[in-house]
Amino acid sequence: MKEKIVFLYVTCGSKEEAQKIGKTLLEERLCACINIYQEVKSMYWWKGKIEEAKEAILIVKTRESLADLVEQKILELHSYTCPCIARMKIEKTNECFSNWLFEETKGG
Repeated sequence: MKEKIVFLYVTCGSKEEAQKIGKTLLEERLCACINIYQEVKSMYWWKGKIEEAKEAILIVKTRESLADLVEQKILELHSYTCPCIARMKIEKTNECFSNWLFEETKGG
């Protein structure tokens, strides 16, 4: 059975933070691609009250066997005490994309 692809959805304090984390992951071949959505308005509960903030969303595309290492690296680099790092298994992608992703990442 072929290894699965996973995407990690990560909230970051700024576009710059998302870029820093994403670039490190790319340089270490822990992912094949990142996407950054900048200036997303977030509202959330924190320490008993509703907060509002501008955040950036980082999407990390990698192989399942690297996901734990990716999460560990994100936690090392992230400014938040409790960042959202949500892992999503991808059921299917087109063959050329999945072949490319596996070629561009460290073998699991």
